[in-house]
Amino acid sequence: MKGIAIGLSNNSKEILKRLKKTEFVIDVYIAGSPKDDGKEKELIQVLKPREILLKKWSEIDLIIFIGSIAASIRIINSFLTSKDQDPGVIVMDNKCSKIVPLIGLHQSNTQNIAYQVANLFGGEVIETNNSNDQSFLNLDAFGNQWGWKRSGDIKDWTKLVIKQANNEEIFCKQFSGNRLWKTSESGEIINQINEKETVKPDSTFNVSIFKNNERTWHPPVLWIGIGCERNTSKDLIAKSLNNFLESRNLSQQSIAGFATIDIKKDEKGILELAEEKNLPIKFFSKQDLSTIIVPNPSNIVQKEIGTHSVAEASCLLAAGEEAKLLEEKRIFKNQSGAVTLAIAESKNQYNPTHGEIHIIGSGPGDISYLTNNARKALSRCTVWIGYKMYLDLIKPLCRSDQVLIESKLTEEKERCSKTIKLAEEGIKVALISSGESGFYGMAGLLLELLQKIKKESRPYFEVHPGISSVQLAAALSGAPLMNDFCSISLSDKLTPWSLIDKRIEGALLGDFVIALFNPQSIERNWQLKSVIHKCLKSRPGNTPVLIARQVGRENQSKKFFTLNTIPIDEIDMLSIIIIGNSQTTLIDEIFVTPRGYLQN
Repeated sequence: MKGIAIGLSNNSKEILKRLKKTEFVIDVYIAGSPKDDGKEKELIQVLKPREILLKKWSEIDLIIFIGSIAASIRIINSFLTSKDQDPGVIVMDNKCSKIVPLIGLHQSNTQNIAYQVANLFGGEVIETNNSNDQSFLNLDAFGNQWGWKRSGDIKDWTKLVIKQANNEEIFCKQFSGNRLWKTSESGEIINQINEKETVKPDSTFNVSIFKNNERTWHPPVLWIGIGCERNTSKDLIAKSLNNFLESRNLSQQSIAGFATIDIKKDEKGILELAEEKNLPIKFFSKQDLSTIIVPNPSNIVQKEIGTHSVAEASCLLAAGEEAKLLEEKRIFKNQSGAVTLAIAESKNQYNPTHGEIHIIGSGPGDISYLTNNARKALSRCTVWIGYKMYLDLIKPLCRSDQVLIESKLTEEKERCSKTIKLAEEGIKVALISSGESGFYGMAGLLLELLQKIKKESRPYFEVHPGISSVQLAAALSGAPLMNDFCSISLSDKLTPWSLIDKRIEGALLGDFVIALFNPQSIERNWQLKSVIHKCLKSRPGNTPVLIARQVGRENQSKKFFTLNTIPIDEIDMLSIIIIGNSQTTLIDEIFVTPRGYLQN
């Protein structure tokens, strides 16, 4: 994203500094004369708006104005050309309370960015288009969210959008690519038709690998297998590929990547073509290629490099399970070398550099505890994955074009694997934990699985911190965690009890305040008794204890006890227990562990 932010007054300086830290903005400016720059010179450039746009208009994707809508319109008016070429424009006020996506709601992803900015600053998006109010799918933009590329005349797409705005029926023919979009509230409105059905062509768009000069979204599902003579030129490979695709009317925009044998890791022509097209290359050993059955095995290739096929075998291997060989190998030659090409179609998309994983801690329950950073990430993601109860808590924030995937409580590994798979397809995915995702949440497992993927093939990921239930429990009761404390989960499903027991002993030896998670369930009904018994050997029976249950949720409760009076039978998995240390006090239901300030 190449974006700039322009403040129309000096009151916008602090907002500009915050925008500069986001992924949307690379340069920030204050409207004025250069002589006015003063001490902000290092951070914020001072220029007249017209001079800024004369330099930047053709090379940027986004402009964010801080100030008046009328002034912003007057500034950009003479620069506007067409909706598919102009950068997106967002206007926000100096209080960050109103954010207005003005230009490029579809083509420049401006609408989605406006939601992210609004959530980051705690503002409100003001929209004037029909799509959001009527849960319409942004037909000419939504494919970007699914890792696809668009073709077809922009005027034809605009006509389709107008038909939708007039409540006319819209149809889709999808032949390949991820189909999850159909399950969104906006996607369900679109009529799905098969290849043989004929409806109004001017009311239809396609999701396809074919280049047909119609309104089409192209999923990245084609793998190009390449074999070539040593030092074959990039130009020959590129020209041959173009001819090969044209012969089957296949779109360049549906290419997922290239595949070849590993002895070609230094083949200049292949490497240069992949870099030029910004596409990955998968390299396979001759042993792996030899296991693939192909229609055109070659004894010559077998004799020279030890496998009967490179182009056909490598594209099928790259395309994975249920791969379909679309085009058998063809050989292209000229004076600069020879290249063999084959094409396979994958069942699954592959576009990991476009995909993202956002691991989000949704807080202890009530949506008010969700951080602005987490809200921004949620608005950025197309798919949300999580345990159903956690998704239900944040469901009010879900837009009509976003998809929720629910899973069961014990399906953590499957949940993480699904998240990674979708991100590898080029989709931005939110993996939801309750509380803080790195605190007994999903972050650890997800990152362990990502470590198994080669660094260059990993989708982008970010962990967004949340508020833990123990933080809220402590805040509801006073300040019991003001000094050193530790948290220990009593669940021995993943950690041996012998290790948990040692940790309890260590915490008692160090006089830590102890927070207990997962204290007791129907199946685990003796561990908590064991811990309390151990605590009573090290701490007085009148040591204060908090039992907080369902914190942040509708049936939230807090009760104070001592080690001697804990009602063990009333405690379950929805409870958090905080056991004070030798310094902790409970006076008039104010639970405090002193830091020592009054002693100094």
